[in-house]
Amino acid sequence: MSSRTLPSKAELRRELRLTQKNHSQNAMNEASARARARLRRQAIWKAARSVLFYSPIAGELDLTPLIQTALEAGKVVLLPRYDAKAGSYEAVRVAGLKADCAPGKFGIAEPGAHCPAYPLKSLDLALAPGLGFDLAGRRLGRGRGFYDRLLAQVAGAKCGVAFDQQIVGEIPAEGHDVPVDFILTPTRWLTINE
Repeated sequence: MSSRTLPSKAELRRELRLTQKNHSQNAMNEASARARARLRRQAIWKAARSVLFYSPIAGELDLTPLIQTALEAGKVVLLPRYDAKAGSYEAVRVAGLKADCAPGKFGIAEPGAHCPAYPLKSLDLALAPGLGFDLAGRRLGRGRGFYDRLLAQVAGAKCGVAFDQQIVGEIPAEGHDVPVDFILTPTRWLTINE
């Protein structure tokens, strides 16, 4: 056992939020385009019949242009929607962003009430943002546990999505944290536990 001390999740969140602020919108757009191209080359993307996307917030890679690509390829496209009664997110099927989505509880675009829920156990690929990831697949979220509860139900592949500078040495893990199977960055595709 190592005697070194890991930074706390709160410390890592502060550091990673500062890192995110140092990038221009232009640089983030270019990095997002590279990440989308890299994802499209992966076997897991090509084989997936159903994909859970996310609606990006400031500082996250934007994969949303792939939603139309996925729909045109006949994939089932899903986005998270907040369920106020359960206090958690569910995966919901969409036919298009403009027709089906509006700002939700936290100001993040999410599917409307007319969009049907989809069983996470049937999902082939879940794309998950995070403030940071490490090479063991541990994900550092924003601290509310919403994505961990969602990912815990996913039977298919879980892919973390981040800028290269969001890959850190080690993230402290707790029992409820759900690791990812892959990590996508603009320059790398990482398979965890290969």
